[in-house]
Amino acid sequence: MKKVIISGAIAGCVLFIISYGGLFLAVRFFPRLFIEYNGPLFNSDGGKDILFYLHAFIVSFALSWFWDRFKGLFKGASILRGLEFGSVYAIIALLPVMWISYSALDITFPIVLSWFLYGLVQAIIAGVVFAKVNS
Repeated sequence: MKKVIISGAIAGCVLFIISYGGLFLAVRFFPRLFIEYNGPLFNSDGGKDILFYLHAFIVSFALSWFWDRFKGLFKGASILRGLEFGSVYAIIALLPVMWISYSALDITFPIVLSWFLYGLVQAIIAGVVFAKVNS
């Protein structure tokens, strides 16, 4: 369990930094996409901001447990293991969640696609970190 917590914390820090920096880049290069976030569907009063920023750590600890349980299935170099790990997570978890979100919420396909790609990139980066830290 100690390996899960340590590798989860390391991946959480890495994902937090990359996600925070990526947010600024995404707003700069895809401003039309982020106009949709000003809609009534999204909370913008600042009351839950901490939950948004903790997301990198929540997903990292969950993925760390998943990695620890199934790491033997992922073979090859760290990058390849991370790619496979991220792809498995995206197909098993992200795709069904994005499908139900798109079908049940008043959101556009580009928003759902951006969420899917964001989750996929997070899982790949976490997989690479886990492969290097917790083989």
